[in-house]
Amino acid sequence: MILILTVFKIIFPIFFLGAIGFFWEKLNKDYPVEFVTKLTMNIALPCLIFTSLMNTNIQSEILNLLIVSTLVSYFLITFLCFLFVRLKQISIPTFLSPMVFGNTGNLGLPLAFFAFSNDGLSYAVIIFAVMAIFSSTFGIWVVSGEKNLLKLLKEPIAWGALLGSLLLYFNIQTPIFLTRSLELTGQIAIPVMLITLGVSVARLRPINLSQGFIIVGYRTLVCLLIATCISLILNLPSMAKAILILQLSTPVSVTSYLISERFNRDPNEVASLVIISTLLSILYIPVILSILI
Repeated sequence: MILILTVFKIIFPIFFLGAIGFFWEKLNKDYPVEFVTKLTMNIALPCLIFTSLMNTNIQSEILNLLIVSTLVSYFLITFLCFLFVRLKQISIPTFLSPMVFGNTGNLGLPLAFFAFSNDGLSYAVIIFAVMAIFSSTFGIWVVSGEKNLLKLLKEPIAWGALLGSLLLYFNIQTPIFLTRSLELTGQIAIPVMLITLGVSVARLRPINLSQGFIIVGYRTLVCLLIATCISLILNLPSMAKAILILQLSTPVSVTSYLISERFNRDPNEVASLVIISTLLSILYIPVILSILI
């Protein structure tokens, strides 16, 4: 009973904020998703990543181990998802990126914070930073077909992660007035992302649900198994292991839908993956949390 209440306390704030966005949209209230997404992705989230990395107190050995674990995990997930897409003979630009990159920002960061407080958030931000750099370069390259990879490095999230990592590595702090300003800006990211997630899910129009269930089932199992195996093989500390498993098992990101719409890569197909995986996560994330905490 205590375990159930603990999981409920973690999950409830996340779905409460998501529900606000969902019902806000269902009540036909105006919500400028494009503007809010740009504000979050270009300003608030880079600030959150930057300050969280700069202020983290994770030991260098654990930090390096977590980064290596994340990189190896994403490499294996990408490889196995690529094989699946090729065998299924479905579109690589449409399906590969959504299968690889989960909702480690909108959902993963709040989950880590509510489940493991600020220490958990620090671990989650590191994993998210690696994912953000990977998704904002390789991920967008796959979807867009952009030949010049240097253009993809203009993404603010990638710069927030890179600069925050540099300051963490060299143990440098920004002036206190700047740090507090950046922290305050970053604090809007988590609640706004959750509300936007709810609005976005309410607006999605899924198609081809049977194929979507197969794809989502495969990627969920692959992500969960790889995260668990890598964390055990590399002997991650308990909290780092829990956060890696939690982050990599998050559902398909709404950002994947926004990117597919931006580059006209069958956005309704991606919408199906987002909705199916988000609904299934309501069932499996509490189970994962009950095992990890």
